Amino acid sequence: MLKQQLQLKLSQKLSPQQIQLMKLIQLSTLDLEQRIQSEIGENPALEKGKEIEVDSVPSDEYGDSQQDQNINTEDINIDSYLSDDEIPSYRLSSNNQSNDEDEKMIPFSGRVSFHEYLGSQLQSLILDDFERPIAEFLIGSIDNSGYLRRTEEDLIDDLAFTQNIVVNESQLKSVLSKIQSLDPPGVGARSLQECLSIQLSRKERDRPLISLSKNIIDNAFNEFSRKHYKKLQDRFNINDEELRSVFDEIAKLNPKPGGALSEGSQNNHIVPDFLLSIDNGKLKVTLNKRNIPDLRISNSYREMLSGYAVAPEKNKSMQEAVLFIKQKLDAAKWFIDAIEQRYQTLYLTISAIVEYQSNYFLTGDEQNLKPMILKDIADKIEMDISTVSRVANSKYIDTPYGVKLLKSFFSEGMKKDDGEDVSTIEIKKILKDLVAHENKKKPVTDQVISILLKEKGYNVARRTVAKYREQMDIPVARLRKSI
Repeated sequence: MLKQQLQLKLSQKLSPQQIQLMKLIQLSTLDLEQRIQSEIGENPALEKGKEIEVDSVPSDEYGDSQQDQNINTEDINIDSYLSDDEIPSYRLSSNNQSNDEDEKMIPFSGRVSFHEYLGSQLQSLILDDFERPIAEFLIGSIDNSGYLRRTEEDLIDDLAFTQNIVVNESQLKSVLSKIQSLDPPGVGARSLQECLSIQLSRKERDRPLISLSKNIIDNAFNEFSRKHYKKLQDRFNINDEELRSVFDEIAKLNPKPGGALSEGSQNNHIVPDFLLSIDNGKLKVTLNKRNIPDLRISNSYREMLSGYAVAPEKNKSMQEAVLFIKQKLDAAKWFIDAIEQRYQTLYLTISAIVEYQSNYFLTGDEQNLKPMILKDIADKIEMDISTVSRVANSKYIDTPYGVKLLKSFFSEGMKKDDGEDVSTIEIKKILKDLVAHENKKKPVTDQVISILLKEKGYNVARRTVAKYREQMDIPVARLRKSI
């Protein structure tokens, strides 16, 4: 049975302008430059350059004749796009102006990629027509670390289905052994053990130390990786000095043979979003606008509207032109306003963070970092936590003590025995110092570190010590042990 009913419902929806603003806030300075260039290319009503004054054009005549022609553009007020009676805020704000001297630094560099480098070496290998496509396929299957992390069965199946090449296991291993002879040494290995073994085999085999090191890697890798020194000495009948020499020799090898080349082709250049300076004991923070250009509304589009305003006849094609111009002008204004609001949001947020952590920024001592969470800054600037998170997540600040990730200043806190609030960053620094100055022949365990921290007034449990240690990529005591 059909029924009709009325229902009232309240809901919140984000406007396109709000969505655009949120996306712009989370962009870094470098990404913002690219976003602005893309918007300028897509919207002809948006131009580079400072805003200049234009003559106001009345739109009354256009409005009267528009009604006579019954053109459905009632929501279009051309006067709002032409009149200078109310100057927009983006034309009066200094935040819409870039630095006089553009920074010409280019963070990207062109170079041969890791896989291109391997492919170029195929010319030096003796391969027949059957082996060459297999070798190219294997090189394409190597990851950026230099490892071939796929099973032989998977490789054989993929060669059959994607390349229409039927190959058996012995043929695949034969081609793979040739790939493993390429540079850098260790490339094409299927495990860390094989990678280290390949690199040792490329060294002078007549040296007893190299031969012993390869023997340990090939036949006792489990004991080696777990640092069972006593088992290794008993099994290979060697003393402490010989075992120490083996570990020193293996430590010179590269566990990620493709790492140097693959990482070098990426953009590792960091452009700070904020600049912090200290002037006579006072902190001064500014936004880094780099090569971000001034933005303005296109004057040619204003002239088009003025031409339509005085046109004697109005028709459907003119209506479509006016609608198109309105959409482009709206989009340009929204974008400029969003850029302006982004600057204001970023400046409010960074100012609050610098004020909150002023003791640290004045001294550079991490022990002066106060516990600070996103809610602290959100309450201070009266904005949502998600907005602060977008600002802090991918932004960097250039300080007198180096370029820092803004997110690194946020940390939870705990109370010392004397009631003082301290940041977990301070506790991690003390933990790192304890590990750095420990006796490497008998490293301190998490339980001992917990006791040492309690002696310093930090009541930290063993589980918490283990969590902080893992966050700082510090291995357990057993793996930190040396001979």
